[in-house]
Amino acid sequence: MKTINGSIFYGMLISAANGLDNKKEIINNMNVFPVPDGDTGINMTLTLRTVKGLSDYDGTLSDCAKHAAQVVLRAARGNSGAILSLFFRGMSKAFRGLDEAGPEDIAHAFRIGHEEAYRAVMNPTKGTILTVMQRCGEKAEELTADGKFKGSVEDLFDALVEAAEIALAKTPEQLPKLKEANVVDAGGYGFVTILKGMVAALKKRPVTLLAEEEVTLRSADFGRFDAQDITFSYCTECIVDKSEQYQGEGKVSALHEYIMGLGDSVVFVDDEAVIKLHVHTDEPGKVLTEAVKYGMLATVKIENMRIQHSEMAGGIQPAPKKPAVARPEKKYGFVSVCLGDGIADAFRDVGVDQIIQGGQTMNPSTQDIIDAVNLTPAEIVFVLPNNKNIYMVAEQASGIIKDKRVCVIPTKSVPQGISSMIAFNPDGDVEENIREMEDAIGRVVSMSITNAVRSTTVQGEQITDGQMLGLVDGAIDCVADSVNECLEKLTGRMANASYVMVFCGEGVSEEDQAVAEEILRKGAPNSEIAMLPGGQPLYPYVISVE
Repeated sequence: MKTINGSIFYGMLISAANGLDNKKEIINNMNVFPVPDGDTGINMTLTLRTVKGLSDYDGTLSDCAKHAAQVVLRAARGNSGAILSLFFRGMSKAFRGLDEAGPEDIAHAFRIGHEEAYRAVMNPTKGTILTVMQRCGEKAEELTADGKFKGSVEDLFDALVEAAEIALAKTPEQLPKLKEANVVDAGGYGFVTILKGMVAALKKRPVTLLAEEEVTLRSADFGRFDAQDITFSYCTECIVDKSEQYQGEGKVSALHEYIMGLGDSVVFVDDEAVIKLHVHTDEPGKVLTEAVKYGMLATVKIENMRIQHSEMAGGIQPAPKKPAVARPEKKYGFVSVCLGDGIADAFRDVGVDQIIQGGQTMNPSTQDIIDAVNLTPAEIVFVLPNNKNIYMVAEQASGIIKDKRVCVIPTKSVPQGISSMIAFNPDGDVEENIREMEDAIGRVVSMSITNAVRSTTVQGEQITDGQMLGLVDGAIDCVADSVNECLEKLTGRMANASYVMVFCGEGVSEEDQAVAEEILRKGAPNSEIAMLPGGQPLYPYVISVE
């Protein structure tokens, strides 16, 4: 094949998306730190799979690439998804006006795609997906320079896959933390998977989605539920990609029984490789905390039925639609990303208008952030990502929105988000507030406790699956065999603190909270300590230290 057109390119994208979907759990498990937020595979999959709904193009390569880039950009989740969406946006620019493309055009598109992604990353690091993308672009242009390439498009992609695999294999030498954890870069592995999917389509052996037929045949019809009388507040849905030990049917009955005890309108699909569940409950955090024990969360949706009726439950009478863009009623507004009812309440208490449910394992998409900003009735909207893996997506959303000024504050944790809100001055100008909010980020230390999801070695220390990890500003600071032991170790960082605020997670009892508070008072005797309900899953304690 000497050229590709829009139809062929579309088939390549579908094959690539299926390849990612099939390997998303492998990619998730490449997370360097063994914390329960390894979601690179999920983020890349949810970003690229949106091309499956693409139909609005007339067959030209230019139109196909343009519309694919648009849907992928709005669906982008996490840093890996954002980088991937920018790569395809760069390709669409290179293909602009072309009915079809040969090897030289494709080589140019790879270079532009890498450059587009590279520019968006604040501090590009060698040994990541960007490195793999860059090597592909360089190899493509080396092969096609001066019109010397005489092979087919398939030959070019074969060469690019080989170059990408070599670059991927070198990532542990470029990033010591990858070498220590004995993994290659997860995003880079995902990009290689995409290329292989594209090659398979070119060779008329496109990748198919594993178990797609079985899942489709057994998928539940959530539209049959009648929710006229709302007993429970939250419509909670998720799909779980089963861990190896739960593969097959009939191995997750304990989860089914647990979910049955949390609410009503339960639908539970136990398929060979996935679990799909739906429940109306007052405790969505408990649903997710329990579900993640059986595998990786692939999709999550939580909606407050008392505020807005679920889009997926067709039997529910629709609530009056909110305007796509709220009319400005004030100068400043705020959007915050967080997970946990108590944490959400804390953000509302300090003035946040819109809460986006998201964080570890469930990053919001670009479109989720756009929608929340548009629903904020203000001229200027500050967005608090509160997670390093959401910042790039928030930045992309800010670039798409034209009706409001959007300012993304680079908060990487809930404590940083709360502190930046407290620093906000409603009488100050925009630039002054950005400075003050960013300064506040530097004055707070973010700590949290979670469990290790796999055994590994980090900074020379052996970590065993199930041990508790103490994180300080996102890095592993200590390892312990219990939550309280981990908390005791973290108090060594609090000796000079004046204020310690603790969000207690889902499943933390009043007795647990009392013990934790006593540990904190002994370890930080000069601090004012506030214990608050957070409701966050996976992390028993999220701690702000100032």
